[in-house]
Amino acid sequence: MKRTTKIIGNVLYGVVFTTLLLMIVMVISSRASGGEPQLFGYQFKTVLSGSMEPTFKTGSLIVVEEVKNAKSLKENDVITFRQDEKKVVTHRIIQVVKQGDQVSYQTKGDNNEDADMNQVLPQNIVAKYTGLTIPFVGYFLNFASSPLGTGLLLIIPGLLLLGYAAWTIRSAIKELEEKTKTVNEPENKQSIIS
Repeated sequence: MKRTTKIIGNVLYGVVFTTLLLMIVMVISSRASGGEPQLFGYQFKTVLSGSMEPTFKTGSLIVVEEVKNAKSLKENDVITFRQDEKKVVTHRIIQVVKQGDQVSYQTKGDNNEDADMNQVLPQNIVAKYTGLTIPFVGYFLNFASSPLGTGLLLIIPGLLLLGYAAWTIRSAIKELEEKTKTVNEPENKQSIIS
């Protein structure tokens, strides 16, 4: 039982610590680049509106990848594009519009009644949705990108590491005490009998 508890504790600690380290890397990379967090060539975008529900909900984190050839996209692909200089939107392609050798895309949010007013040009496409959504993590990532969140994100793993070290040391001392008691008890019984 103790061994099982120890294994579960180690695995849980490893998962939490690894997740926090990945979050730290993402926040630091986004701060360094001045843009969205990136990891292994993928970008992480926080869903800020409900326009794509139920595909992904507000506060979710979606994973997107850079589009190498924007003219190769097809209907039903979910793309992230620049709507203007400051606003980036992620919507579904509902129609590929070809005029000669020129291509543009009509997009629409899954939860919107109407299609987007302007068609999207290939040069405005930032990325394509990979199909991976992590619910509610977007809220955490937004908080972690703030100065307070970044500070906490750097302090919490250290505190967890110290706590885990203290727990491990305490467990090791307790085991040693139990082994010492077990070893000393038979000697005491023999000395009483003789």
